[in-house]
Amino acid sequence: MKKKFPAALLVLVLSVGTASAQLGSSIVYDPTNYQNAVLRYQQLQEHLLELQKSYAQITNQLNLALKMATFVQNMPARYRALFSEWRNVTSLNTFGNTGSWISGINSGLLPNINTGYQKSTTQLLPYNPDHLSAMDPFELERVQSQYASVQLVDGANVNAMATIGSIRGSAQDIQTQIGNLEQDSYSSDASLNSEVSVLNKINAAGVMTLRTLQDSNKLLASLLEQQTILAKQQRESATNNINADIQRQANLAANMTQVTGTLTNSLQNFRMP
Repeated sequence: MKKKFPAALLVLVLSVGTASAQLGSSIVYDPTNYQNAVLRYQQLQEHLLELQKSYAQITNQLNLALKMATFVQNMPARYRALFSEWRNVTSLNTFGNTGSWISGINSGLLPNINTGYQKSTTQLLPYNPDHLSAMDPFELERVQSQYASVQLVDGANVNAMATIGSIRGSAQDIQTQIGNLEQDSYSSDASLNSEVSVLNKINAAGVMTLRTLQDSNKLLASLLEQQTILAKQQRESATNNINADIQRQANLAANMTQVTGTLTNSLQNFRMP
């Protein structure tokens, strides 16, 4: 009984102390809640630092975007330049044989080109079959080769005229498209200076460049074709000279053999009167 009394007294004192703390100051210290509050405060500080970094990064990106969106003022006055215009070929038509040529080479229309070329050049006459059959093989081969050279030259010339006419015929349309691209490039309209608009203009300029290179390649191919035919004609001339020399040497040897044989026979048969 004596042991139970101090324990009960201790419980009573602790109860009175706790009640006094709750009723007197109305504040209860909880270490776990305090630790959680401090942890949340640290997390908020870290989150605030991350927000500050993100804000600075977004601000820099926005400033860069604004700077990149700034375009040069008064671009037409600063950069626009005048270039030469395409001009069509003109010519006198004294005998009425150049009109179709001029029309074809300015438009690229193949019927006009063919008609104009035939009217403006000396026509190649056909050989008489009897004359051809009377030629020896060497002479016939030479004639056929020269005839082929003239026909190849005619084909290459007509093709070159068609290429030039096609380029010149579409030159005005291309000039208009280039003018539109130039106008849009120098424009101060914001809708024409957006990122997508600029990329579209770059793509359009790239396509026009490819088309121009294609036309240049066509012209170069026509020039190469004509150079090839000229090289054929030069080879033909050199070959004819060599073949003529070979034939002359062969004829000379045959003549010398004939003369030597005749002279020997005459000497053998010679008798003094």
